[in-house]
Amino acid sequence: MKKVLTGMAVLFICANANAQLFYAQGGLNLANITKTNDGHTEKNNMLASFNAGFMGRFGLSKTVDLESGLLLTGHGSKAETYFNGGNDYVKSTFNPLYVELPLNLVVTVPLEKTSGIFFNAGPYIAVGVGGKSKTDSKFGPLTASSSTSIKFSNDDPFTSQQDDAAYDKLKRFDYGLNVGGGFKLEHLLLKVNYGFGLAKINSTESNNTANDKNKYRTLSFSVGIPLGK
Repeated sequence: MKKVLTGMAVLFICANANAQLFYAQGGLNLANITKTNDGHTEKNNMLASFNAGFMGRFGLSKTVDLESGLLLTGHGSKAETYFNGGNDYVKSTFNPLYVELPLNLVVTVPLEKTSGIFFNAGPYIAVGVGGKSKTDSKFGPLTASSSTSIKFSNDDPFTSQQDDAAYDKLKRFDYGLNVGGGFKLEHLLLKVNYGFGLAKINSTESNNTANDKNKYRTLSFSVGIPLGK
């Protein structure tokens, strides 16, 4: 995993060495996981998480550009089940963390000299680095709480067999598509993005084309603050 993270960092540095716009980004993720074969999620399973990192635009032109960066981003979902009129419950959250390397095509519609509306779309790759799974329960006077670290499969993502797979592990590698847009102001970027995961997260599943179940869906709201130039 260290080699993968190092490789992603090198790609990020090379891509942004001559960036015309380099900015720090942070914001809110509303994360979910598809539950059905056709890729639908359940709204009440949406989990609040975060995204944070650095992004850069290459400065190809004022209207069409490329953008890349490195982000620490949270995925996952939650589940809540209530009993006895809501007095008893089982609540669980599942919040894996990934380092993500996106590559977006950005199209900007200028409004004034230093502002504009932009739209972005492109692929991403990501590697799992941590996260927690938590459960809280209450039955009558009895309450319980537990927390475990999320484990990842270290299998090579390009092999046909999931050699390190287990039911209590996730695939370490994720990939998918980002679609979004926002406003570029003189000293601020306001962004909204939808991450459309294409890899099944369960390490025991290797056929991503069988259906669209068990894939990440993440809606993000972020603020970017330009640095340097």
